[in-house]
Amino acid sequence: MAAKNNLKFQDVTFIYESSSEALFRDITLQVNSGWTGIVGPNGVGKTTLLKLATGLLEPNKGFVNVCGNSVYCPQRTDDVPEHFDEFLNTHSKTAYVIKDQLDVSDEWITRWSTLSHGERKRAQIAVALWLEPQVLAIDEPTNHIDSQASKIVTQALRSYNGIGLIVSHNRELLDLLCRQCIFIEPPDVTCRPGGVTHGMEVAKQERQALEKQHTQQKQVYKKLHREVVKRGELAKQANKMRSKRGLARGDSDGREKLNRVRVSGKDGVGGRLRGQLKGRLEQAQENLKNITVKKDYTLGIWLPGSVSKRNFILEMPKGELSLGGQKKLSYPELYIGSTDRIAIAGPNGSGKSSIIKHIIGLLNMEKEHITYVPQEIELDCSKDILAQARDLSSEKLGHLMNIVSRLGSRLQRLLDSDEPSPGEIRKLLLALGMANIPHVIILDEPTNHLDISSIECLEEALADCPCSLILISHDEYFLKKLTTKRWNIAQDGSSNEKYILHIT
Repeated sequence: MAAKNNLKFQDVTFIYESSSEALFRDITLQVNSGWTGIVGPNGVGKTTLLKLATGLLEPNKGFVNVCGNSVYCPQRTDDVPEHFDEFLNTHSKTAYVIKDQLDVSDEWITRWSTLSHGERKRAQIAVALWLEPQVLAIDEPTNHIDSQASKIVTQALRSYNGIGLIVSHNRELLDLLCRQCIFIEPPDVTCRPGGVTHGMEVAKQERQALEKQHTQQKQVYKKLHREVVKRGELAKQANKMRSKRGLARGDSDGREKLNRVRVSGKDGVGGRLRGQLKGRLEQAQENLKNITVKKDYTLGIWLPGSVSKRNFILEMPKGELSLGGQKKLSYPELYIGSTDRIAIAGPNGSGKSSIIKHIIGLLNMEKEHITYVPQEIELDCSKDILAQARDLSSEKLGHLMNIVSRLGSRLQRLLDSDEPSPGEIRKLLLALGMANIPHVIILDEPTNHLDISSIECLEEALADCPCSLILISHDEYFLKKLTTKRWNIAQDGSSNEKYILHIT
C-alpha cells in the first residue's frame, strides 16, 4: 500500500481553549511516505501534532490535508482498541500474519484487564496495521515492553509503507525506522533528515554555532559600548574647553579663538562620530536580541534528611507470590539497606511490578517517606495529582518548581494544563515525592513516556539521590548508570508458569 499523497501542514496555528498562548503558530511541514519521528520535551505538543495529522483535532488557522484514512494509537493502553474483536475474528491472511508477527493471542479479548501494558500495546499496534491506514500515527510504541518485544514491534512497523508518524524516546527505534525527524522546540518546529541521533547531532552543531555567534556579537556590543562611553567623556571635556564661561570679560583674543574653532566645524566631527557609534551600538544590541540561546537550569533538589536512620528499610523472608492464575514468583530472603540502589529486571509478565507492590506494604517507614511512581497513572489520578500541586503553599510550590525544572520541565506550563501528558504527570508525581523528603524512591519503568532529554535530566537527578533507590526498567543503560545491586527475575526451567528472583 504505497502512499499516493503527502501529508501537509500549511501555516497551522493551534491554541487550546484553556491556554492564552498558541501551542503551534504558522507551522508549515511536509511529510512523505515512510516513518517520521516526532521529538521534543514532554508537554510541547508532540501528541497534539499527531492528533492534528490524523484529523482528531482541527487547527485554529491554516489547514492539514489528511490524505485517505488515518489511525492514531495513543500512549495510554487503558481501553480495548476499536475493531480489536473484529481483527481477532477475521480469517484474512493479513490478520494472521500480523497476529503471528506481534504474538497476539485470540483469548486476549476476554482478559484485557489482566494483560500487561506491553501486551496491550502490541494489540493496539496490531489492529492499526491491520486497518492499513494511509496515515498511521503512533505515540510511544515501545513503552512497557521488554527488549525482545521491542524487536518484534520494530520489525512489524518496518513492514508499514504508508505515511507514518511516531513519537518515541527509544533512540534505537527512531534511528532504525525514520527517514526524518521533526524536532519541536517551542516556538520552533524544525524538520531534519535522518534518524534522531543524526538530527540531535545537527541540532547540537546548530546550537553551538548560535552560542558562538551570540558570544561574538556580545563582544562586538561591549566594544562599541566602551567606545561610545569613551567618546562621551571626550565630548564632555571638549565642551568644557570650548566654553566661554571661564574667560575674563576683557579676554577678546580667547573668545576669538573659540569662535574660529566652532566655525571650522572641528568641534562637530567628534559629535558626528559619536552619533555613528551610537547607531552601530543600537544595531549590535538588536542583533544580540535576535540571537536566542537556551538557558540551562541546574538546581539542587535534595533536602537534608533524605536517608532513613534505620540500617535496613526491609527484611523479608523468602516466599512465593501469586501472579494470577497458575503463575507464581518465588523469591529468596530480601534485604534493602537505607542507601541501596537496586535494579529489578526481567521479561514482561514475570512479576516485577507485583513484587514491588508487595514490598511497599512491608517497608519499615512512614508512608509519607515512600515515593512510588507506578508504570501507568490513570487520567483521573493525574488530575488529582495536578490539583494537589496547585494547592501547595508558595514556599512548597517554589521548591517543587526547582525540582520540576531540574527534571526538564516548566512547572507553570504544567499547572496551566487541563490534561497533563503522561510524561509530565510522572515528573510531577516524582517531584511531589522528592519534596516530602523520601527515604526510598521506587520507580516502575520511569523512562516510559519521557522524552530523550527528560531521561537524561532524570538520570542526573537520581545520580545524586541520597536515599534508597529501586528501579524497574528495560533500559539497561539507565539501570547500569544508577544502580549497584540487581534482582533478576527469570523463568523457572521446569515450568512456563513459574518465575524465580535471583540476587546478583
